[in-house]
Amino acid sequence: MSAENGSLPVIVAGGGIGGLAAALALVRQGFHVKVLEQAPEIGEIGAGIQLGPNAFHAFDALGVGEKARSRSVFTDEMVMHDAIDEYLVGRIPTGEAFRQRFGNPYAVIHRADVHLSLLEGAQETGKVEFQTSTRVEKIEQDETSVTVYDQNGKAHKGSALIGGDGVKSVVRELYVNDPARVTGHVVYRAVIDKKDFPENLQWNAASIWVGPNCHLVHYPLRGGEQYNVVVTFHSRNKEQWGVTDGSREEVQSYFQGICPKARQLIDLPKTWRRWATADREPIGQWSFGRATLLGDAAHPTTQYLAQGACMAIEDAVTLGEALRVNKNDFVKAFDLYQRSRIARTARIVLSAREMGRIYHAKGVERLIRNDLWKGRTPERFYDAMEWLYGWNVNNCLAKD
Repeated sequence: MSAENGSLPVIVAGGGIGGLAAALALVRQGFHVKVLEQAPEIGEIGAGIQLGPNAFHAFDALGVGEKARSRSVFTDEMVMHDAIDEYLVGRIPTGEAFRQRFGNPYAVIHRADVHLSLLEGAQETGKVEFQTSTRVEKIEQDETSVTVYDQNGKAHKGSALIGGDGVKSVVRELYVNDPARVTGHVVYRAVIDKKDFPENLQWNAASIWVGPNCHLVHYPLRGGEQYNVVVTFHSRNKEQWGVTDGSREEVQSYFQGICPKARQLIDLPKTWRRWATADREPIGQWSFGRATLLGDAAHPTTQYLAQGACMAIEDAVTLGEALRVNKNDFVKAFDLYQRSRIARTARIVLSAREMGRIYHAKGVERLIRNDLWKGRTPERFYDAMEWLYGWNVNNCLAKD
């Protein structure tokens, strides 16, 4: 397969999940790739994440499906309880019927294991070069190439640029320069060893406890040897977007009035990481000539649909397909790629905001929330999820 401007690599800004997925997709189209990562090493922070069937369709399209499956825990159900009185709000089985419907499972996995699966895939190709401690400062492009200048003034020339540099994307800042929307919601995350995790919560489920202005999530990781714990609350303070070490006292001060079964989750971790979250308003353009955005750089979202990483991997697959059908013409492919992704990812961003409202309902809204899914069959849940989980490589491109 001939790659346009074959002597130059494609530059990918960012060595996280989105950047690595993009690198894999590009290699599959015949390109060499140079990944610029600002951190001193290629790695991943965070804790557990959830993977819908759409993520596994995307992993398979990138050739790393088996790697990801081998590191995942396949859940039996998604379950929501009211954190005040333990009322069962909704339960969605994710067993055989779910897999039959969507062609792939629902799973939970450590972020680092998603990253490792993609990194191994990229390294095995022999066509991805990594440059760490490298921060994009300036971008120039002409008819045939893009030049990226790093913090040391060094020029990196490529045939195109993929901005996969995350929620605080420099590439987005240089082309779009729009403000982040700080939510005021704070997320605490921790991973607990099984021996320290309450037996009465050791469920093979993606489980959420929803409460007034707060919620708690737990699910197994790494063969059930660990459990991921995530708690979210509306902060009393004006938040600055970012990640810090958490305080046990702070998190305990927000969960008065929830049932003892859920409350034990916040007493478990010895150390927490604290995320003050943000998203951005969806934009109608993120491709600019020979440069485009991908993943959180293109459409940062809150976590309430558990689709941030999934969307980045979908982006990468769609980008590769857009290049394939446009015979590796970057400008045409980048236009088709954004047209294929903007509405879907904007729906994720806006739906996640709405889901956060549902999770955190109080007063009469809580009563409405608790009645929303009464008597709903699994099939009706699956119908409602079709737009999200029915995505695959064969339907990912916009039809002209």
